[in-house]
Amino acid sequence: MFDLDNTLIDQSGAYSRWAAEFAERHRLGDDSISWLTNAPKTFPGPKDRLLAQAKARFGLLDSVDELWMQYRRRIPELARTRPGVLEGLARLRREGWMVGIVTNGAVDNQLGKIRRTGLAEHVDGFAISGAVGVRKPDPQIFGLAAQRAGAETAEGGWMVGDDPILDIRGGHSAGMSTCWVTHGREWTSGEPGPDASAQDTGDAVDTVLTLMTAQE
Repeated sequence: MFDLDNTLIDQSGAYSRWAAEFAERHRLGDDSISWLTNAPKTFPGPKDRLLAQAKARFGLLDSVDELWMQYRRRIPELARTRPGVLEGLARLRREGWMVGIVTNGAVDNQLGKIRRTGLAEHVDGFAISGAVGVRKPDPQIFGLAAQRAGAETAEGGWMVGDDPILDIRGGHSAGMSTCWVTHGREWTSGEPGPDASAQDTGDAVDTVLTLMTAQE
């Protein structure tokens, strides 16, 4: 199982490209790009809250609902997979693994990313919180994603993701081994640590396959 945003796709890069386009479209100036780039740290989670703050800060005429719809439509068009991801997923499936995606988010936004980046052809199934009505780190969504990929979390398997709570705690709670994609970070969470760590997703695939081979 893989997380989507900033694990399989470069969500931060897509968001940065969106922020530059947004500032240009609304003629906001360079200072606005800096604010928009840093805003997700202040307003985490779904971007409707961030967009409400942007509307108020910059005096935008569009409604928050309009801005939110525009964002969800554009982000999938700007999304790109992280280096080595498609090759890594293909390698896992050649080795006999069933591969799935488990992600929080709105259905149109997340499904658009999965389809536009080519991920849909490289996985066996996926679960999007907006479609199934439950969010990570609830273990139920991991079970649903596994079932859609043709497996069961009771059989074990791995969860690979970049978020200590949503992915690592969530994966553990679902009975899976976990691999944390560090992006150069140190583990500072008070949560129990992952079973393995890797700098990036391509490295995570290598790590998981090496560990499984060693156990055989």
